[in-house]
Amino acid sequence: MPGAIFDLDGTLVDSYRSHFEAWTMLAADLGHDLTEAQFAKQFGRKNEPIIAELHDFIGKPVPSDTAIEALAQRKESAYRDCIGRGDFPFMHGALSLLEALRGAGWSLAVGSSAPQVNIDFAMERFAANGVVFDAIACGCDVPNGKPAPDVFLLAASRLGLDPKACVVFEDATPGIEAGRRAGMPTIGIASTGRTRAELDAATRVIDCFTEVSPALLASLL
Repeated sequence: MPGAIFDLDGTLVDSYRSHFEAWTMLAADLGHDLTEAQFAKQFGRKNEPIIAELHDFIGKPVPSDTAIEALAQRKESAYRDCIGRGDFPFMHGALSLLEALRGAGWSLAVGSSAPQVNIDFAMERFAANGVVFDAIACGCDVPNGKPAPDVFLLAASRLGLDPKACVVFEDATPGIEAGRRAGMPTIGIASTGRTRAELDAATRVIDCFTEVSPALLASLL
């Protein structure tokens, strides 16, 4: 039985604008006018290095771990407020592909740098649309964030699968590298804020989930 492991933000969920709004609000509170170019380079990483970088931008020392955690919680609360304002932004074709994979006997997992509370927030919305994942691996579960392969290797382990039996879906360069280092074929999705050129290290680059099928993914294993 093969497995498909999905990043969350920018891959299964079109969360780019909501995260940008939340990070812009936090950066402004710290005294920095965050540009979209700066945000795009940060998107998909764990909160801790992003917050440290924000302090570098304004020439302030990186705060304590406790202060960083408090800032991260403020940002994630703002993000959930932003993304919860209207219809939940599933990536186009995501629900259909997940249903097709399930019907073809694939196991499904999420491997994300997002905080567990954000993953739970999204999983509730997937479940309401009939999609339940077999395993979840969160950035808080592993010592090293992407581009280290830890989160994808943990997801494969929780599925009970050899990493070579899993395909990774990602929208960011660090995630593509993490999948490659895990020994998994990678599908790069050029979602909001990404270009196909940025993702050219992936096994295959797509613009939309409608471009892939269980049969095509099986051919990559």
